[in-house]
Amino acid sequence: MRILLAGGGTAGHINPALAIADYAVAKDPSTKILFVGTERGLESSLVPKAGYDIKYVKVQGLSKKLTIDNIKSLFNMLTAKSKCRKIIKDFAPDVVVGTGGYVCAPAVMAANSMGIPTLIHEQNVFPGSAIRLLSKKSTITAISFDDSRKYLTDAKNIVFTGNPIRPEILTTDRNAARAALGIGNEKLVLIFGGSLGAGAINSVALEYIKSLGSAKNIRVLFATGQRNYDEIMAKAKEMGIADSPCATIVPYIHNMSEVMNAADIAVCRSGAITVSELSALSKPAIFVPSPNVTNNHQEYNARAISDKGGAITILERDFNLDSLTRALDSVLCDDSAMHKMSIQSASVSCVDALDIIYSKLKELI
Repeated sequence: MRILLAGGGTAGHINPALAIADYAVAKDPSTKILFVGTERGLESSLVPKAGYDIKYVKVQGLSKKLTIDNIKSLFNMLTAKSKCRKIIKDFAPDVVVGTGGYVCAPAVMAANSMGIPTLIHEQNVFPGSAIRLLSKKSTITAISFDDSRKYLTDAKNIVFTGNPIRPEILTTDRNAARAALGIGNEKLVLIFGGSLGAGAINSVALEYIKSLGSAKNIRVLFATGQRNYDEIMAKAKEMGIADSPCATIVPYIHNMSEVMNAADIAVCRSGAITVSELSALSKPAIFVPSPNVTNNHQEYNARAISDKGGAITILERDFNLDSLTRALDSVLCDDSAMHKMSIQSASVSCVDALDIIYSKLKELI
């Protein structure tokens, strides 16, 4: 099988494409992979690092306003589509896969116009503009949350696949993970704001740790984000909690598969992959969606779980010590509530995304 993959800009678009490529090659080592991306996006470093070839095109987003910059963007889009046609002609893929980002549009549009089967994959509940546009003509539109259907009413063919889940997330043993972290019968609260951290989450996390005092039934593992660690530790010392017996503060969690499995509940942002991984583990969560993302997609992701009772969503403007404490206590102090939340969280998940996507690619060719 020859697969051309287009996805870029952010890790949220690139990692699913890399996961699909890795899975396809693992299934059939004779599979040929080529990526299309931009030199400005993270794909320019992540794709070569993963060992795959990549061709670059110049493309950027379009807005609805008629401006000089937008005219340039339109010109770049048309030029990128033409270049993608040449890339497709030279590589001769059996199928083209798009996982979002601006570069996805010209590659998939070119493939659709050339009669090449296409599969596009949306990671978030609320589809990005590229996916909404491409879904009208793409052979398959794969969605990660069933709620996405109502935003893709013009899609040619929708298939629910879920988001690709890292294998280690699903195979790590919870009891072994807790033992490795030194967790006994305590409830473990995992707090993190992503690789860069989140200021709103960090400040409230410190207040929560201070409120615990020397509690023996709760442990907190709090990741501040690399850039915030020194500042947060300085504040923690001022507050007298740097050496709290019930909290461990780290800049970054490198063993997230182990930590997620060990945790009883997570407090975090609601990026698509994070939400999908927690749901796959039946893990209750308190989501604090970032208000600074395109189309407010993190709130849509969070609501897809919390509306079904699998999580609690607290908007950043309402996130403080009181709202966090109330939310955590409602779960940690009620085993029945925690069990119900776990069941509802799992009901939204799909752990076979890669297998489903791969089977659909085989069908297409």
